[in-house]
Amino acid sequence: MGKKLYVGNLPFSATEDQLRDLFAQYGEVQSVRLINDRETGRPRGFGFVEMENADAAIAELNNKDFGGRPLRVNEAQDKPQGQGNNFRRDRT
Repeated sequence: MGKKLYVGNLPFSATEDQLRDLFAQYGEVQSVRLINDRETGRPRGFGFVEMENADAAIAELNNKDFGGRPLRVNEAQDKPQGQGNNFRRDRT
């Protein structure tokens, strides 16, 4: 099983296919997921790639220019349990 990578500072025009093609140069890509804003549906500028040989991809792609922006690529950290979006909205 591969490692899950965080990919940040993506141009808002980036597609999952473009990201898959970029990372496929360094190993087999198992999944790609770009994150969109829940309310607007617009891209948030980051995503996740799961792949084999993730260390090579991190070394080669971190700070590499992609669509005019330097990518941020590192191993994804698991979200701590209970640390989600826990704010309440008053509905008065």
